[in-house]
Order: sequence, then C-alpha cells, then structure tokens
Amino acid sequence: MKVPPHQYQATVAFYRNVIGLNQIGEGDAALFALGPIRLWIDEVPAMSQAELWLELMTPDLERAAAHLERAGVIRCDPIEALPEDLRGAWIVNPAGIVHLVREAQ
Repeated sequence: MKVPPHQYQATVAFYRNVIGLNQIGEGDAALFALGPIRLWIDEVPAMSQAELWLELMTPDLERAAAHLERAGVIRCDPIEALPEDLRGAWIVNPAGIVHLVREAQ
C-alpha cells in the first residue's frame, strides 16, 4: 500500500492497533503479517491519496512476462525503480491496480 505522509502514521497505527496485525518490520516501510500474506505500507511523499499495489510471485520472470504480453498486458516498468538484485516487472490490471510481478528468490 502506498500512502502519503499525512496519512502514513495513522494508517500504520490502524493495522497495528485497531486491526491487530502483527507488525514484523519497519524501516523504509511498515511490514505486517496477514496470514501467509505480507502487507507493506510505504510512505510516499509524492502521493496525495493512498493506492493499493499488489505483488505476484513467479518462479520464472521471462515466462511470466511472455504470458502477460501474449494476454495484452502492458508493462509499466518506469512506475518505480526496482533494486538491482530484484528481478521483476511492473504491470497494471484493467482497473488500474499496480502489480509487481516478481521472480521468487
């Protein structure tokens, strides 16, 4: 979840104190355990409202990218730079939700 600075602390407190999720990390982002899923909450100064971004894991990024291309899914890699050691690609679903398709390490 990408959250603007004016909503960040209250959003983190909501998931920790109201919803009762176990906070398992904090640094550049707050990280919560949500069953087998991880909820990352990033503070993003350039945003004016929150956005939900999802992450999909794949064992083979090239194969996944080829499948998505055949299905007409457009990559939008400039949306956010990825760390050098992370193999992934950014896509957007038809409803405008951003997804990181990431190769499992």
